[in-house]
Amino acid sequence: MSGPLHLKTLVPDEVRLALERDPRLLVPVGTCEQHGPHLPLGCDTLIVERLADDLSADFQILRAPTVEYGVNSLSRRQFPGNASVRRKTLHRWMNDLIGSWEEAGVDAFIILTAHGYDPHQEALSTLRTRRARVLTVDVFALDFTGHLEDADGPMHGGELDTSLLLYVAPAVVRMEEARDFALPSRRRNRFGRASKLPEESPGSVGQPTVATREKGERLYKMIYERIATRVLESAA
Repeated sequence: MSGPLHLKTLVPDEVRLALERDPRLLVPVGTCEQHGPHLPLGCDTLIVERLADDLSADFQILRAPTVEYGVNSLSRRQFPGNASVRRKTLHRWMNDLIGSWEEAGVDAFIILTAHGYDPHQEALSTLRTRRARVLTVDVFALDFTGHLEDADGPMHGGELDTSLLLYVAPAVVRMEEARDFALPSRRRNRFGRASKLPEESPGSVGQPTVATREKGERLYKMIYERIATRVLESAA
């Protein structure tokens, strides 16, 4: 089986031939923000990089270098290492990138992200091109009913993220540091995709202690299959 087609490792003629065969480009967009005391700052990034690599390898689609930074969720506390850009900065940066790639022959962009914060999603879902299509896929917008103990509850660094990291990159997970944090019922319904992280939170919301590698493998395969279907459909 061929490996992923990393754009940064190819020479121009190889890129040209790849685009003649399939003019799509996978673009993983991550974040650099806390997900609790047990997960690395690059949690979202590691997830979408693995998805981009697997999709690129299986479908032989070009895979762009990762955009490592996004629009972080608001927090009343400062966490060491966090780095965020503004919504308009991410939007302009991505518009510049896809504009360059479009001129080079890309006619469809598949943007992969795993960060459900509304300003981040707005920056990626309103990109403009001359002719090329743009499909933005938010991994965490999928329906996880039946796959998680609390699929409808607020999540950030909880069961979903932690299970996926235990499968994708187990060496960087510190399960002994995982701490559950449940929002009070009166605040639970108000906590959404544009909410501030509560000050008393350890940097995460949800139940990371119930995460397992086995659960992460099942979740990853489900996510991959659903996204792969959309990738195939985007070729039409």
